[in-house]
Amino acid sequence: MKFPFYQVDAFAVKPFKGNPAAVILLEDSREDGWLQAVAQEINLSETAFLRPKGHDYELRWFTPTTEVDLCGHATIASAHILYEFGFYEQDESINFHTRSGVLTSTFNRGTIEINMPRFKTTPLATPPLLKEILGFEPIATAESTNGALIAELANMEQVRDFKPNFDAIEQLEQHDFAITASGEGTKYDFISRFFAPKDGIPEDPVTGMAHCILGPYWQEKTGKSQFFAYQASARGGEIWVRLTEDRAFIGGKAVTVLKGEMLRQS
Repeated sequence: MKFPFYQVDAFAVKPFKGNPAAVILLEDSREDGWLQAVAQEINLSETAFLRPKGHDYELRWFTPTTEVDLCGHATIASAHILYEFGFYEQDESINFHTRSGVLTSTFNRGTIEINMPRFKTTPLATPPLLKEILGFEPIATAESTNGALIAELANMEQVRDFKPNFDAIEQLEQHDFAITASGEGTKYDFISRFFAPKDGIPEDPVTGMAHCILGPYWQEKTGKSQFFAYQASARGGEIWVRLTEDRAFIGGKAVTVLKGEMLRQS
């Protein structure tokens, strides 16, 4: 038996930008060890496994080292494949059943929007280790309800020029780490970078889940509920964020880069 395999650059309008994710279509369930081994073999930041569930799909996300609770870019990639190859019409919604509940995808003018959880952020005293990691005192520090540390920097240049020490970042108490700054004077509302070495992802190129945190953070500062953001990794990517009281709608474009078949292995 063969499994359809796709590689998609999410949050991108052309290949080799944004964040690559693998999407594998399954007909039935497979044991967790096999899923993890496949993700390790593919060795992208995320591999998405899709399995039919009535008219919907079950969706699971694996990094090369672990299964995660929420991943935006691999969900964008999964929806992109289902729309592009005719599993759904572009005016249909897709319901993904995940560890984080049902995430719904819609398609509008080439942009996929995913209905995701939003996470509250609260101010936090700057940890001493964070000062060592950055080399200076951030403008502000906050922590999200899903265990991410956020450092607001003075300007976009500090975000772009930051040289991460991944071993030190992994020693932070929080699970994930984001740096961000206002995009004032540019077309972007804010920019960011995101690091998750505890999940085997030293720096994630473009992170949908992070914007479920950063959107609410910047809403508290600006009063806005819609943002156009940029993640300033080496690959880079643009993200649309739309907030409601308890949800974060994360939007982006995607490009299929590879299509093939994975041979079934025991």
